[in-house]
Amino acid sequence: MVGRGLLSNPAMFAGYNKTPLECVWDWVDLATNQGTPFTCFHQHLIYMLERTVLLEMTLQWTAVALFLYVEIGVLLILCLPFVSATRWQSIFQLRIWNKMARFWNKFFLAMIIILIVLFLDAVREVRKYSGAGNGKDANLHPNMFDNLHMKLFRAQRNLYISGFSLFLWLVLRRVITLINQLAMASSTTASLQTKAESDNQTAKKYMEDNELLKQTLMDGKGNKATAEGNELLKKEMEKLRGELKGSGEALIKSQSEMEAMKKQSDGLTKEYDRLLKEHQNLQECGDKKVD
Repeated sequence: MVGRGLLSNPAMFAGYNKTPLECVWDWVDLATNQGTPFTCFHQHLIYMLERTVLLEMTLQWTAVALFLYVEIGVLLILCLPFVSATRWQSIFQLRIWNKMARFWNKFFLAMIIILIVLFLDAVREVRKYSGAGNGKDANLHPNMFDNLHMKLFRAQRNLYISGFSLFLWLVLRRVITLINQLAMASSTTASLQTKAESDNQTAKKYMEDNELLKQTLMDGKGNKATAEGNELLKKEMEKLRGELKGSGEALIKSQSEMEAMKKQSDGLTKEYDRLLKEHQNLQECGDKKVD
């Protein structure tokens, strides 16, 4: 009943949860002195160290999986429909983000390098255990094949986790950039609308003043009243022309800025599509190597 447990932990009845290092060294000494065949020695050594290796791999890839879940959660939060891009931009402009902005590029590059290294290591393990599984020997112990398939499954899992983490990290960077661009476009559009409404009100006011001046000229008597009315009308017209000219220049400048931002947004969209295609090609290459 305890045979399998004693194989993985010979010191189980001594109160140890996993095989202690002293027990491993005792097994090495006994196997060396008694001339134990290498297959038997290696198999028992694998049983003893299985939990230790599992713990190390679990801690390593649990961190990567946790990072992947955090990325998914952040993307879902950023895509909430009832939070506008302007609100996100105001959140990004808080002091804490300004302090972290100095280290943002370094952190981004560091995470890219780490994820690429983990991805390449997972590809190497998948190729290693896939090749070993194709050339299996019928004389080997069946448990070794179970262990081999288990390692292959872990390598494939690690490949997918690291690949999706790398892809979502790039997507997260692009989404934040697009949110900032959209917020800037929205603020520019709002300022243009406000200025247009102000110009319309000013033009309406000048039109009313012009109507009043016309009425005054019609009701005025004498050349003096007519001359004063004409002079006042000319001043108002010159002032109105200056206002309209300034509004036109501001409108043209705003339109050029909007076109530049639209071109930049189109470039970011193309870059995102290119990254998506590269990720799909990378996944297809990984799947082909696994097959």
